[in-house]
Order: sequence, then C-alpha cells, then structure tokens
Amino acid sequence: MALVETRALVKRFGDFTAVDNISFSVDRGEVVGFLGPNGAGKSTTMKIISGFLEPTSGQALIAGFDSHKDPIPARRKLGYLPEGAPAYPDMSVANFLNFVASMRGLTRTEANQSLAELVERVDLAEVWDRRIDALSKGFKRRVGIAQALVHNPDVLILDEPTDGLDPNQKHEMRELIRALAPTKAIVVSTHILEEVESICTRAIIVARGRMLVDATPAELLAMGPNSAHPAKLDDVFRHITRDRVES
Repeated sequence: MALVETRALVKRFGDFTAVDNISFSVDRGEVVGFLGPNGAGKSTTMKIISGFLEPTSGQALIAGFDSHKDPIPARRKLGYLPEGAPAYPDMSVANFLNFVASMRGLTRTEANQSLAELVERVDLAEVWDRRIDALSKGFKRRVGIAQALVHNPDVLILDEPTDGLDPNQKHEMRELIRALAPTKAIVVSTHILEEVESICTRAIIVARGRMLVDATPAELLAMGPNSAHPAKLDDVFRHITRDRVES
C-alpha cells in the first residue's frame, strides 16, 4: 500500500481550476519532488493531501486513510510543513514544540524523548529558549521541520522547505531530508530544480494545475530538447512546461 496517494484530484475556486485531475502515489523510502512554476498548483495540492483544503472532486489518502473522510487517523500518520512554516511567534521554541507534542497526544515521557532527539537532529540547541519571532528564517524553518517530526510520522509533506535559506542552510535541510528518507514517504513541493537532483528519487512536474510528467531525475534528463547535447534539468523543465502546456 502506498503511503501517499491522490486519485483524480480537482480543486476549483469559482471558474478557476487550480488542480486539474492529479493522480500519483508515493511509497516508503521515496522522496518525490513536486515541481512547477509559481502558481502551478503545488501548494494547493499539498493542502488537499494534508487535509487543510477539501477537493472539489477526487481523493487524497495518507497510509490508506482519506484525508477528508478520516482526517484524524490520516493526520496521525502525517507530518506537514506548510509554506512559510507558520508558528506562534510569541512562544519560545521549547514551549511551541512541547505544545505540538501535547496536541499530537504524546505523553510527557514520549515528548521529552522525541524533543531531545529533535534538538540534536535539527540542531536547535542554541535557540531552544528563544522566542520564535526572534529567530532567523533558517531557524524558523528548522522549527517547522521539528514540529512536523515530533510524532515520528510515516509521511512528510514539505512545502518549499528551503525557500529563503542561505546556501549552507539549504545544504543542511537537504541532508536532513536525505537522512529521513529511508523510513518515510516524503513529498517536497519546490520550484528549485537543483533540489530535485539533490534529494529526489522521482519528480512530478505540474503546470497550470495539470500533471505533465512523473519520472526519475535520470528519465527527466533523457527528455531533453536536444539529444545531441547533454541535458540540464532547467532546460528539460522549460521544454516540458512550454511544449506540453501549449499542446
């Protein structure tokens, strides 16, 4: 059974179709890059899978549970980093993550053990007692990842996890995702092409709400517009989004 599955997802806002018949699945051990230009429908799809938006039609399942018909068991299996990594700015990192652990139903012993591991894994020790509104963007992202991992979920949905980070912070975030990958199904929404080459086992390209390609990075490179020269992923991306959307 796939840990993430979407079945013919459609989301309309009035006359505008933001997500148009998207279907895919993700197994444990896979990191799937959800790739597309701004406004392609990536975040809307992530919100539907995570249960924060209801689809106009179709289904989204987490570990076999419908995100909308069975939201509680689905969310128990899910860790979600929304775009922008929102948190309570007036709380300290420690208080916020303890709050998240309690909302996730962890006992005090379980919470202490989980947070002790996350402090090391996500490197939060130096900001543990600081207010969230005093953190850099990089540390706010780390706190966002930590809240998604508190309950050790089987599924991670990460919406633009490296957006706005400096090169060192991006490297650290990608290393963390790689370390988590073997035991989880991970979907990473991104518009950064190097992220796909760096961490993803598959890439799904969307544009104007439609899914254009579901392929490995190597298969994507083989789709380059000029077979006489080695392809670059950005060339392939432009080729696919231009030609297939226009056709």
